Formats: sequence, C-alpha cells, structure tokens
Amino acid sequence: MIDWSPPKRPAVYAEKSLILAILNDDYPPGSILPAERELAGKLGITRPTLREALQRLERDGWLTIQQGKSTRVNDYRKEGGLNVLNALVQYSEKLPPNFVSNLLQVRLALAPAYTRQAVENSPSQVIEYLKEYLSLEESPEGYASFDWRLHHTLTIASGNPIFTLILNGFAGFYENMACIYFMQVDARQASREFYRSLYEATKSNDGIAAENITLSMMTESIILWESQSGESL
Repeated sequence: MIDWSPPKRPAVYAEKSLILAILNDDYPPGSILPAERELAGKLGITRPTLREALQRLERDGWLTIQQGKSTRVNDYRKEGGLNVLNALVQYSEKLPPNFVSNLLQVRLALAPAYTRQAVENSPSQVIEYLKEYLSLEESPEGYASFDWRLHHTLTIASGNPIFTLILNGFAGFYENMACIYFMQVDARQASREFYRSLYEATKSNDGIAAENITLSMMTESIILWESQSGESL
C-alpha cells in the first residue's frame, strides 16, 4: 500500500527532489529556478521549508542565491563541493560518463600516500587486518567487502582523518562497483597478490615498499576496470 502521508522531513524531501531535477536537466546548469511561491507549490511544502532546502543546496554548491534576484543553478561539476560528490554516489544511475574511472584516478593519487602512512604509523593494525586475506572468500562479494574494509583500515591507521572522511563518502557505492570489478578472475587474482605483497611489506615495516606496491595495484585496477566496463579517461 502506498503511503500518501506527508514526508516526515519535508526539507530533506525538497532537497533530494531538487537535486534529482538538476541531475535530470529539468533545471540545467545556468538556468533559473521558479519563484519561491511556485516552487514551494510544486513540491507541496511551505516557503520557509523551501528556503531551508535552498540554503543547504547553496552551501553544497548546487545553487547561487542572491538577495532580490532569482536563484541560479550552478554547474555542479565545477562549483560543487564534497557533498555534491556524495549526492552523485547516492544517485548512481545519474553518474556522469567515466565517473568510476575518474574516481579510480583519485584513489590512485590518495591510496599510496595513506598506505605508506598507515604502515609507518600503525603497522600492527594493518597486519592484523591483512592476515585475513588468507581466508578470503573466493567471490566478488567477498573481495569487495574485504577491499573496502582494507582501505578503510588503512585510512584510519594513517592517522589522517581527512582520508577516512573522503573514503566514507563512497560507502556502499564502493562495494557495489567493486562487486562488478571483482567478477573478473584476473581482478581477484591481482588483488590477492596485492594483499600478499602489502602484508609482507608491512611486516617489514617498509612504508616505501607499501607505497610502491599500492601505486602499482591502483594503476592496474584502472586498466582492468576500463577493459571490463568500456570506460576510459
């Protein structure tokens, strides 16, 4: 049975509705939103609630609000912040072309750095997690879960919480994409060798070796993803 009751958090409902409208190009970058009264009526909310939602969207970079002027829709790809990135992940069916390949390029830039810091800062924490690879379930889901938790562990062990905050923005989405990636036998084999090599480097407390191993694996993962998905930069 459909629940026709009003949304419990109307500002959140309005925010999500407007994000979807922007992603659907109902309100493309550079366009002007309807007047508050009209827009509030379309959404079935009060004008104060609409203003709350608009302020959130302005904070994240979706909109530009100027006193006495119409509200303009920004080009979120150029003017948005991390919360825009998080929203794109939530609406994965609306992702821009080559989004995952671009995301993997960002991981390529970050992962070697936080891996080295993790090995140098807290090798015992990394070893404790990595030794689980020996009993890793041979399935896309098993690898996806293990890989997510590995990178999460590495960011925490690095001692830099910004790495963890960035990674957490992709929780759920990361594992969903990883399940597709790990359907390839070659991808699972490459990652198992990565876990083994990283485990050995960590036991030797060799941060530089861990960094280089991670750099090599992150580069290979981009090649494997693009060969499977057809995405390319």
